[in-house]
Amino acid sequence: MTNSSQQSAAIGDRFDYRAHRYAVMRATTESGWARFALIGSSCAFMALFLLVPLVCVFFEAFAEGFVGFCKALTTKATGNAIRMTLIATFIAVPLNIVFGMIASWCIGKFQFLGKGILISLIDIPFAISPIIVGLLFVFLFGSSSILGKWLFEHNIRILYATPSIVLVTIFVTFPFVVRELIPVMESQGAEEEQAARVLGANGWQIFWRVTLPNVKWALLYGVVLCNARAMGEFGAAVVVARNSIKTNTLPLHINALYQSYESGAAPFAVATLLATIAIVTLIVKTLLEIKIRSSEKKDDD
Repeated sequence: MTNSSQQSAAIGDRFDYRAHRYAVMRATTESGWARFALIGSSCAFMALFLLVPLVCVFFEAFAEGFVGFCKALTTKATGNAIRMTLIATFIAVPLNIVFGMIASWCIGKFQFLGKGILISLIDIPFAISPIIVGLLFVFLFGSSSILGKWLFEHNIRILYATPSIVLVTIFVTFPFVVRELIPVMESQGAEEEQAARVLGANGWQIFWRVTLPNVKWALLYGVVLCNARAMGEFGAAVVVARNSIKTNTLPLHINALYQSYESGAAPFAVATLLATIAIVTLIVKTLLEIKIRSSEKKDDD
């Protein structure tokens, strides 16, 4: 009697498990036509709004042949735009790496008064429109401000020059590195750093041998996003550049070509540079995401 009761209970458990599994599959699995409709509409939307415009840019860039494409990229104005873009990027990204590591290390590893306020201040560039950022620097360094008058009297030019482009680029790209590092550092905690300190390591040794190796992939991910944002910045830069050939970046140069009704392949040829940077950024971003997931999986194992 006991064995038969146990067998009946086992059969009932298997039946309940199968029924539950079947119910879950029915609730989370769509029919064939629904999956086809959802996937097809998503692919059609991506093709219409993402791939088709990108293909059109490259097609128009080579409409006059490879010679016309190279001619459009070798003008003096394009060279100045590339130079200004590289200068702003090569200054803004390293500074944001340093500031981002410091800020994320303080926020992720320590508890202190005003931590929430500091996080809110870091998110300000995400909340403010880039146009407003440009206007803020105009008001700060313009001739109507006290600081602007002092700079003008000492023949120091910041507004409508290279320093203003660099400053606005740093401002709008600052949160990217910090925001990628804070969750990683908070999840890891400070146990490893504390253990290294107990073993006699100093601050630099703890940073280079413990903290940095643990966040290196998140740091690279933030650097990629920061670099892409720096090269594509338009809203803040257009305010402080005043549409000058000497201070135009690549996005501003494309806008200048469009506003001057430049015909031919010139605007599209320059646009392919930024499009290529965006494609390379997406590829690197995807590879880093795969690497981060694999490293997290190894840590869990």
